[in-house]
Parts: sequence; C-alpha cells; structure tokens
Amino acid sequence: MGRSRRTIPEELLLLALDPATGTTAQPQSLDLGLAGAQLVELALAGRIAPDGDRIAVVMPRPTGDPTLDSALELLRRRGSPVRAVHWIGGPRLGLRQIYLAHLERCGMVHAVAGQMCGVLPTTRYQATDTEISREIRARLDSAIRTGVPPDPRTAALAALAHAVGLGKHLYPGNEGRSSRSRLRDLIRHDPMGGLVAHAVMDVQNGVAAQPRRDRAPAPPARATASSVPLQPRRTGAMARAAAH
Repeated sequence: MGRSRRTIPEELLLLALDPATGTTAQPQSLDLGLAGAQLVELALAGRIAPDGDRIAVVMPRPTGDPTLDSALELLRRRGSPVRAVHWIGGPRLGLRQIYLAHLERCGMVHAVAGQMCGVLPTTRYQATDTEISREIRARLDSAIRTGVPPDPRTAALAALAHAVGLGKHLYPGNEGRSSRSRLRDLIRHDPMGGLVAHAVMDVQNGVAAQPRRDRAPAPPARATASSVPLQPRRTGAMARAAAH
C-alpha cells in the first residue's frame, strides 16, 4: 500500500512503534485504538456512519483493504447498528499483530527476530522508511503547534493517539505536558474520531458493559417496612455507596 493509501490504523500503529526498541507503546490499549481506527477509516470511505452512539453500515461494498473489509463484514452481519463501545470492546483483540504483519507484507516495517533473557523468542519491528513516521508525526506536531483545525484524518488520528495513551510516548515529561493537553483537545475536531476515541476510553474504564442509558445515577429507592429491612443508622453511608 503506497504512501497515499495509508490508513488510520496503519498510521496509529506507526506512531506507536518505538524506533529504538522495535516494540509498540501502550500495547494493551493499542488493540482497542486500532479497532476504533478501523471504524473511522470505514466512515471516511462512506461505508459506515454514526447513529447516535451506534455505528450503522450504509454501504456494504468492500473497500479492497482486507483488514477493513473483514471489519465491515462483521458489522454488516450484525444486521442493526451496534454501539461503538461494544464493537471496540468486542472479541477482536490481536489487531496489533494483524496490522504489524500487514505492514510487513506492505514493506513498511521489517521483523527482527531475537530472544528475551537468551531463551524466549521475540520479534521486534523496525520501520523501513522512517520518513513516513516523521511525516505522520509532523502532521500532529503542526496541528498542536499552530492551533489550526486539522483535516479529519489528522484530527481522528490525534483523538485515537490520546485515547490509547500515546501522548506520553510522543510528548514525554513535564516539557511535553502542554503538547499532551493540546493533543487531547484535538478530539473535538472530528465527530467520528471523537465518538470512537471516547468509546476506546470507556472500554478502558470498564464502561462498555453498561448501556449508556444506565450510566446516569438511579433515583434513590424508597424503603418500606414490607420490602426493605430497617438498617442501623451507622450503616447508612455503606448503603448509599452500594446503591451507586
């Protein structure tokens, strides 16, 4: 896949790839971010569209990208719009390895075999063209530095980078604090990117299991003698904590 055909999942993975170690930053949350990046890419291709906090397939025609088309087909089989948070938190983990293998086939990274502690086999990945990674990083830097609203692809990439925790990898230390803050603020410039980025963070915070309508605090129940045993006054704080 040539330079003009890079997808947001590919760019997110290249951003996360550490050129010094050949490993990826934030590996656990990165799988979630890649699932979200697939949704953004499919939306930009006109295949899906947001429906509130759900994702609806509007054109099931394949894109020609096998990894994206696999996700599109899974969405199509659902038959009805699916909540973004459920999709991202679903059983599609392992996307990091799928995309690393994809980038290797495309010649954008190459695998380097090694060993951990002299025994366990490991594989590290080095970018074959560091210019690509620099160009991706430069787009984020420009959006952060200038304050000019970025294009939808860059805005979505920034939102996902923040959501998976790449801010501290890209802009480390106290000197990078303001850049991390501005990276977070870019989330507002792309509605779809913002939707999936918030869904990624919700999954990490354990919110995915509850429908959005259930996330508001429930009204306090009225205790009656026939339904709820009387509680000693000293346990009232514990009862209130359990209700929440």
